[in-house]
Amino acid sequence: MSPVSLSPVSLVRLSGGPIIPDFDQPDCRANERFCWGWVVDNWPDLQARLVEHVYITAIAVGIGLVIAVSAALLAYRYTGFETPFVTVSTVLYTIPVLAFLLVMVQITGIGLLTVEIALTGYTLLLLFRNTLTGLRSVPPEVHAAAAGMGMTSRQILFRINIPLALPALMAGIRIASVTIISLATLAAFVSPLGLGRPILFAIGTQFVTGLIAAGALAIILALVADGLLVLATRAVTPWVRAGQGGIR
Repeated sequence: MSPVSLSPVSLVRLSGGPIIPDFDQPDCRANERFCWGWVVDNWPDLQARLVEHVYITAIAVGIGLVIAVSAALLAYRYTGFETPFVTVSTVLYTIPVLAFLLVMVQITGIGLLTVEIALTGYTLLLLFRNTLTGLRSVPPEVHAAAAGMGMTSRQILFRINIPLALPALMAGIRIASVTIISLATLAAFVSPLGLGRPILFAIGTQFVTGLIAAGALAIILALVADGLLVLATRAVTPWVRAGQGGIR
């Protein structure tokens, strides 16, 4: 770290971190209000952190989705698999984030791998339960009708169970995505990636503008992700809206 002397305060700039504004300027004279000038000057850095945050979240949710859906399909076919997987995923979900990250640092070191292992662990329970609930929500008479039409077990699974489980699965993806977006801000303690980096820097230097700007970006990202996933859910499950319209 290299010190940056500013009037009237002296702050510390993290290597590659955002630049604290000169508070002698008319629009940034005090560190007690939001300074748009600093956001404009440092937008390239904030934008890079935002892209990293999306990247971190997408990897964790993607890997968690593959593991959880595979586990749910096994649990749907072999009921004895459900209890051990739920037990393990519940334990992972209840571990405090910082504790999980610090434990993983001792095993995998500081970096992206440590962050992804920890964040993926928090997605498993949410995605597994929603997927399995969706698979089991198909009425028995639907299975009987499909079997009566000559469909095999594989055809019933991929043509009936999985499509009808999509609403519950998409709900799980929404919850997991928003959860990981928030938890990923803590990844800055073990990796210089994501919006947690400027947030941690702002907390350490008591820099109001940096804290508000990076925190607001994290909130906006969560809201946008949730909104996009709502639209995606409607696109892949059009029969749900049609059924609701018919009921009304």
